[in-house]
Amino acid sequence: MSAGTTLVRRRTAHGATATGLGRRWRPTPYFVFGGLFWVVMSLAFWRVPMCCDFGQHAAVVERLKENLLHPAHPMADLPGDGSAYYSPYAVAQALFAKATGLAGWEVVKLSGPVNLLVLLTGVNRFVRTLTDRQWAAVLALFAMVLLWGTRMAWWSGYLGLMSMTGNLGYPSTFGIGLAFWAWAWAGSLSRAPRGLWPYAGLGALCGVILLVHPISSVAAVIGLVAFLPRLWRSLGGRPRRALTRCALAAATAVAVALCWPYYSVFSLVGDPSVDAIHRQLYTEMPQRFWLALLGLPALWLRWRRDRRDPLVLMFALELAVVAYGWFSGHYTYGRILGLTLVPLQFALAVELAAPLPWGWRRGALAGATALGACVGFLQLQAGAVVPRALDPVGFDQPPRWPDYTWATDHMRAGDVVLTDGYRPTRSVPGYGANLVAPAWPDPSLDETVRGRRLKDVRTYLSPGSTRPERQAIVRRYHVRWLLLEPDQRVPKEAVVVAWGPHTGEVLARVGGGGPRTQEQARR
Repeated sequence: MSAGTTLVRRRTAHGATATGLGRRWRPTPYFVFGGLFWVVMSLAFWRVPMCCDFGQHAAVVERLKENLLHPAHPMADLPGDGSAYYSPYAVAQALFAKATGLAGWEVVKLSGPVNLLVLLTGVNRFVRTLTDRQWAAVLALFAMVLLWGTRMAWWSGYLGLMSMTGNLGYPSTFGIGLAFWAWAWAGSLSRAPRGLWPYAGLGALCGVILLVHPISSVAAVIGLVAFLPRLWRSLGGRPRRALTRCALAAATAVAVALCWPYYSVFSLVGDPSVDAIHRQLYTEMPQRFWLALLGLPALWLRWRRDRRDPLVLMFALELAVVAYGWFSGHYTYGRILGLTLVPLQFALAVELAAPLPWGWRRGALAGATALGACVGFLQLQAGAVVPRALDPVGFDQPPRWPDYTWATDHMRAGDVVLTDGYRPTRSVPGYGANLVAPAWPDPSLDETVRGRRLKDVRTYLSPGSTRPERQAIVRRYHVRWLLLEPDQRVPKEAVVVAWGPHTGEVLARVGGGGPRTQEQARR
C-alpha cells in the first residue's frame, strides 16, 4: 500500500438502513415551493367572485347535471347538440355535482385547486426531462407566472398570477396541465427506446387533451413534434420504428376523439365563429409579453449547443402557428400565445439553475431576471396574492363582479331572462337560468340564429319599441324575466321584483315560461 493511501473504516449498515428503508425522506425544493404556491393560489382563486367566463363554465355543469345524456345549450333555451363545451372534463364535473348535490358554480370553484395540482405536477415532470438541476423546476414555475409584461394579459389559458385568479377552474388550465404531462412523457420516451404501448398511451392522453380544450391541444402537439429529433436518435435513426410509433400515437389520439359522443372535435377545424372575439389577443403584444424576452439569451445558448433542442423547436413552431393565425384571420390560434412563452421561461430557468460559480454573463442574466420578476410582480401581478386589506401600495386587483343571487333567487331553473348587460349575460346562466341570446358564439348554434336573437333583444329594449312588439318577443322566446340596467326603461307591462344592491340593476317579471319543443327552440 502506498504512503499516500489513507485507510478509512466503513461502518457496516444493519437493519432497515441496510436496505434503504430507514432513510429520511427529504422534500425537494419544488415540493416545498410548489406546495406553498398551490396553497396561496388556491386561496387567491377562491377569494375572487364569479366573473368573466366563470358563469359559462358553471352553466355547462348545470346543464349536464340536469340531463347528462342530452344537455341543453349552456346559456340559452336551445338544444345543446354538438356543443364543444360538453367535454370529458365537464362530464366529470357534472357527475361530481350529481353525487354531491353541489351547484355548478361550486364545482367550478372546487376544480381550481385540482387543476392547479395537475398543472404543477406536470411542470415538474416536464422540467425533469430537460435537466436534473433541482432548482430548475422552482425557477421555471416563478418565471411562468411572473415573466409576462406590464400590461394586463387576462385570458383563459394564460398562466400569469393575475389571470390564474380567474381561470384556475376552467378546462383550459386542466388541458394545459395535461399538455405538460404529455411533453414530459414524450421527453422520457425520447431518452430510451420503449415498446409500442407507451406510445399508444401518449396518443390517448393527446386525444383527451383534444376533447378537453381543443386549442390547447395545438400547443400540446407542437411540443410533441419538438421531441421527434430526440426520439429519432433514441431509435437509432430507424425510419420504420419511428414511423410506427408516431403513427400509433396519432391513430390512438384520433380514435379517442372520434369515440366522444357529445360533439365532433374535428368539425371545429376552420370554424370562424369565434375568430372575431380573439382578434384582441394580437393587440398590445409587446406590452403584454416583453418580460418573457429575458429568456431569449438562454434559448439562443440552447440553440448553439443543439440545433434540434426541444425548447428551441417548440418556440419556433408555436411562433409559426401564432403568425398563421394573424395572417389568415383565424385569430383563435392566438390562444396559444400563453404557451408560446413557456420555452423562453423554461430555458431561462434551466440556465439559471446551473451550479455556482457563474461567469459574468450568467450573473448579468440572473440580475436582469430578478429585476424583471420584480417589475412584473409589482407592476401587474401582486394584486393577485395581496388582498386589498393588506395592500399598502394600491396594487391592481382582480375583477370583482357583483353577485347576482339577488336576482336568481327569484328564478326557477330553466327560466328565460332577457338582458343585454355585459355582466349578467355572462353570470346569470351559471345559476341555472337561460338567456334569450347567448353571450358567446358556439359552433352548436348557427350564428344567424344567434344574430336574430340578439336583434330581438335590442328591439325589445329599444325606447321606441311598441307593446305588441315586446309581447311578440316574450311569447316567441317564453321570456319570464327582464334584467335591466339602471338607465333602461321598464316596460309598463312588467312588474318590478327586485333591485341590485350594488349596481342598481332592475329585475322585472313579464310572464312567459312553459315547456318548449326542440323545433320551437331552434326558431
